[in-house]
Amino acid sequence: MAEEKKDSFWKRISRKYRLSVLHEDTLAESWHVRLSWLGALTITTLMFLLTVGLLSALIIYTPIRHILPGYSEDLRQQLVSATERMDSLQNEMALQHNYLDLIKLVMSGEVATDTIQPLDSIEVVMREQLLEAKNEATQEFMAQYEEKEKNSFQLFDIQQNTPVYTLFRPASGVVVRHYNPQSGDFGIDIKTPDNENITAVLAGVVVYVNYEIDNTYTLMLQHSSYISVYRHAGRVMKKTGDAVKAGESIALASKEFPLSFELWQNGKNINPEEVIVF
Repeated sequence: MAEEKKDSFWKRISRKYRLSVLHEDTLAESWHVRLSWLGALTITTLMFLLTVGLLSALIIYTPIRHILPGYSEDLRQQLVSATERMDSLQNEMALQHNYLDLIKLVMSGEVATDTIQPLDSIEVVMREQLLEAKNEATQEFMAQYEEKEKNSFQLFDIQQNTPVYTLFRPASGVVVRHYNPQSGDFGIDIKTPDNENITAVLAGVVVYVNYEIDNTYTLMLQHSSYISVYRHAGRVMKKTGDAVKAGESIALASKEFPLSFELWQNGKNINPEEVIVF
């Protein structure tokens, strides 16, 4: 009896039905389909699964997933953190651009360098500044005396009416590349021991610190009369805006590169070996 009911149920859902579409005016059959309950259930199930699959793929692989509650919390936090870092980088880049623009103006002579009182440097007062009044005879005597005694001042860059300072060595070592502006060498290279201290040649202010692509640093210091540039430093110990004393350590030498040192005065490049004893 149970077997007959089962067969009856199976036959009932497997029985074919004809679905016809008739023309309204002529009642002629335009289209028809033969379908059983089992076939209709199968087609409906397949359509449902296809729809669910398409919607799932749409949500998973498109930006629509970000509108789901709780899904984009981590992403939102990452975006906020990235935005904060970007703002910090933009502010730092703006400061660096301002410093670079200022240095370019100073080095080109369009803006006078700041006056900074040196603390540890020995300032040599020019003889003509000690005289309250000068006549032609005095000027001639002073010229002859300075010509005779000029070798006594070979450590200084003597200029008329310009204060002169004692400059410290930027680092201990051997000069392996000399000043040669004709070939584009505006400074000198100093081969130093590993982790040798790099010191400020004069009292001043750190106006530029930048990390280079060769894994070294470049520092620039502004002094009362000079601008000193230190390239290929291994590790820096000062940051932009720090005031330093003459002879104070500002960085450590690189293990791979010699220290490149440049000296500028009133917007002009000068030979460091003429004013510093190495």
